[in-house]
Amino acid sequence: MRLIIAEKEIAGAKIAEILSGGKVAKALLEGAPLYRFSEGKEETVVFPLRGHIVDVDFPSHYSSWLGTDVKKLVDVDPLYIEKEKRIIAGLKNIAKEANDVIIATDADREGEAIGVEAIDIIKKQNPKAKFKRAIFSAMTPKDLGDSFSKLEEVDYNLADSANSRREIDLVWGAALTRFLSLISGRLGKDYLSVGRVQTPVLALIVSKEKERLAFKSRKYWQIAAVFEKDAMKFEAGHKEGNFWDEKKAQDAFSKKADHGTVTGVKKKEKTIKRPVPFNTTEFLRAATAIGFSAHDAMSNAEFLYQSGYTSYPRTDNQVYPSTLDLRQIINELCRNEALAKDAKKIAALKTLSPSAGKMSKDHPPVHPVSNCPSGKVSPKQWKIYELIARRFLATLADDAVVNSTTVDIDLAKEPFVANGQTIIKAGWKEFYPYSKLEETILPELKERDKVKLVSHDLLQKDTTPPARYSQSALIKLMEDLGLGTKATRAEIIQKLYLRQYISGAKSIEPNNISFAIIDSLQKDAETITKPDMTSELEKEMDLIAMGKKKKAEIVNESRGLLRQVVNELSEKKFTIASNIKRALMQDSLLGKCLKCGNDFRILVSKNKKRFAACSGYPACRNTFPLPQKGKIIHENKTCKDCGNPMIKVLGTRYRFEMCLDPTCKSKEGWGKKKEAGNKKFEKPKEEDTNEKEDEPEQIEDVVEEKPEQN
Repeated sequence: MRLIIAEKEIAGAKIAEILSGGKVAKALLEGAPLYRFSEGKEETVVFPLRGHIVDVDFPSHYSSWLGTDVKKLVDVDPLYIEKEKRIIAGLKNIAKEANDVIIATDADREGEAIGVEAIDIIKKQNPKAKFKRAIFSAMTPKDLGDSFSKLEEVDYNLADSANSRREIDLVWGAALTRFLSLISGRLGKDYLSVGRVQTPVLALIVSKEKERLAFKSRKYWQIAAVFEKDAMKFEAGHKEGNFWDEKKAQDAFSKKADHGTVTGVKKKEKTIKRPVPFNTTEFLRAATAIGFSAHDAMSNAEFLYQSGYTSYPRTDNQVYPSTLDLRQIINELCRNEALAKDAKKIAALKTLSPSAGKMSKDHPPVHPVSNCPSGKVSPKQWKIYELIARRFLATLADDAVVNSTTVDIDLAKEPFVANGQTIIKAGWKEFYPYSKLEETILPELKERDKVKLVSHDLLQKDTTPPARYSQSALIKLMEDLGLGTKATRAEIIQKLYLRQYISGAKSIEPNNISFAIIDSLQKDAETITKPDMTSELEKEMDLIAMGKKKKAEIVNESRGLLRQVVNELSEKKFTIASNIKRALMQDSLLGKCLKCGNDFRILVSKNKKRFAACSGYPACRNTFPLPQKGKIIHENKTCKDCGNPMIKVLGTRYRFEMCLDPTCKSKEGWGKKKEAGNKKFEKPKEEDTNEKEDEPEQIEDVVEEKPEQN
């Protein structure tokens, strides 16, 4: 019997369907699903796992946080513990019948490690079994057929590199998390999470917020004008741009005339280069720009891959392989009702010459592999599929070409500039609506033409602080700094949200506790807040994958670094504890009490219910109930109707603002539409609480200019 190991059930079902030609039977073994079919006389069983079936953890006697010395924890060897009991029982049972075992998990480090977990279990039941590896990037008949006809050896070095990361992250996370949680008294579900990768990422977010807080706004002035020629109005701005001196701006503005004179017209033809194929980072950046979190984008992309609609979503490659049948993919898209019109335009091209970016010896770029009807998947899955499909079409389309016009105008001896742009060829922009191409039409103008002044305004403005990181920008920065991998960056950001260290969908804002953690660590153990050490460990793990270093060597090196960090923290634990407790107290304040002027703070009752209580107790007994789920943040503003503090409630799937007083009749009150006086908190309906999607973010166009035309 031939046994094929798949990573998850959806992938196993697809592999079995393709290899069997649809003649497959599903069954249960020890409660675990499997798929059987025959090829001639040989029976084949596809057995899906559920991702990792083995956990990396400490021996059970180290599970007590209070009873374990954190310094000793650094040197404890973790155990590989069976966790998916039903799956493992079924695997042990079917392993006895297997002659040949083919590992068909995802073709990356984690997939290799998951496959080796299955191998270790099978070997104990059937020492004579022979093992091979199927490597594929898409679940199509061609890809699977090719991979199963050219089986490879299992890469134990690659599995070791993944497991080294699991061991290192476990030890670092456990030691540092327990240390900070214990000294600050934050145990149970309120523990303070610290990690080898997540902490440097959080430090970047906090650093950006500090830049914003330290920012001092400056006033500047701009002069805007509207001119008219041949009954056509157009805008122009003073050539100075921003005036930093008010008197200079006033002097320039005071010079007026009924007409301006065109002193020069310059025209340039610009080519806007088509985008390169998606690698994981660029895919996530594009997906977050249209409203997805990085985590949701990757989850939906994985579903599409496992369902056979798109290629494997974890890759660094931006060059389509020469073996990829581009026309076959276009033909698939021509069958899609929503994409057919655009796909047929690309299909009509005589030759296909795709764009290319960075090449790596990796999976192909993220691309569609088969037609995905919108009715077959959820709206979110379809939106991700459409993004991937349209990017694919854009990489095959022509460059966009525009004509850019610059007009210099003299108005009372003050220089003004008007800029126009017209589209010569839309090119790839026609197929990729996530990057808009705008036109600004100017009248026909030539040197010495007179243009009528319609309006003339002096605008006072203020400089704004640097923008917070978007998930898109943060993912790119993590890649540049070597923080995490293409497979883990989305999960790291998601973890920071789940720990309630950060909030905000469009722009990432750190919460108060984040400042306390990062400030304390930067002062007393700066190493773990910087990307350098984490980046170096990532490079060391790459050496394991290449067979140049052993797992034990790298894990022990990381323990030495961690031991040094824990010693530094221990020497200053009282100072660190004080700083964190102070921040936690600040984090629990919810604004002023209207009755006495003291602060409201979050407290927990004897029956474990949180509520808002006045810190003036017992003189003031003013209290309000609070939602029992979600992070609660003071909004630094008050209700327009009753004057009580406004708060923001942040859940993993919702966020909303509300007045602290549940009896407030304001639309900002608790149930919004519920009757006043209803003190019971109800989780808002999903359609009311999901944030609106961000406006599409323009991708960075690559522009080439042709010589000026006068």
